[in-house]
Amino acid sequence: MSKIAVVQKAPVVLDREASIAKAAQLIGEVAEQGVEMAVFTEAFIPGYPAWIWRLRPGGDWDTSEALHARLLDNAVNLNSTQLNPLYQAAREHQVTIVCGMNELEHATSRSTMYNTVVVIGPDGRLLNRHRKLMPTNPERMVWGQGDGSGLRVVDTPLGRVGTLICWENYMPLSRYALYAQGIDIYVATTYDSGDDWIASMQHIAREGGCWVINSGNILRTRDIPDDFKELESLYPDPDEWINGGDSAVIAPGGALVEGPLRKRDGILYTDIDIKRCASARRTLDVVGHYARPDIFTLQIDDEPRHPAGVSKK
Repeated sequence: MSKIAVVQKAPVVLDREASIAKAAQLIGEVAEQGVEMAVFTEAFIPGYPAWIWRLRPGGDWDTSEALHARLLDNAVNLNSTQLNPLYQAAREHQVTIVCGMNELEHATSRSTMYNTVVVIGPDGRLLNRHRKLMPTNPERMVWGQGDGSGLRVVDTPLGRVGTLICWENYMPLSRYALYAQGIDIYVATTYDSGDDWIASMQHIAREGGCWVINSGNILRTRDIPDDFKELESLYPDPDEWINGGDSAVIAPGGALVEGPLRKRDGILYTDIDIKRCASARRTLDVVGHYARPDIFTLQIDDEPRHPAGVSKK
């Protein structure tokens, strides 16, 4: 048995260093409870750009530009030392960390962000970086499209861990790409919530025969900084729940074990047993005895994509 923590707390919105520091502090807190893996939500660093769902498409340009610039200034460069507090917390507490973030592309334009989730091992090493393949609707004005290089399942002391972000979980082939790598713990970081979403997470647990960790975004008006441009016009209700979270843990086979944690700031603690994955797949193993590779196959391009390169002769 392994203990995990799903951290449903707001970041320090639009403040990279403070959000990272908050995550590191929370890792220390959950480690005191014997936790071996801590899961944060989609775009936790420095917060999900929820305002894109209230601005007029193609309008509100000044507001959109100002908020985007601020988000860009607080995005994470993975080639820098910015995440060192998380790496250090992972090593100090021997905790595997899954955390979403706004990632600044650093190699070429240095101006494009990606919706990224990372897996950090208990030795403080970056095990995987996955960039969201298809940003949804107005998200495409914020984030670029990721490639297949992060569609990976990685070994951790708890089991084999893979991640998808929000509506990527509705992409059957993305899910299948993870199933086909022997996933034990399927982490869905998400801004979506509600009963329909939880039902989808339960379906994935049945389909994949794996543990599903649904880490939902929580955001209230009070979490937004006072100097946020057009705060009163976009979020006039100071008590509004902009997003209610709904973090949950679902066992292989689809049973809801913990949550959903709805409109509450908190942490879900759960003991998981990955041996239940094999038991769930005894009757349905979609990449094993229930697959038909003679009829259906999935080809995955997992090479990183770059806009320019040097020909080697």
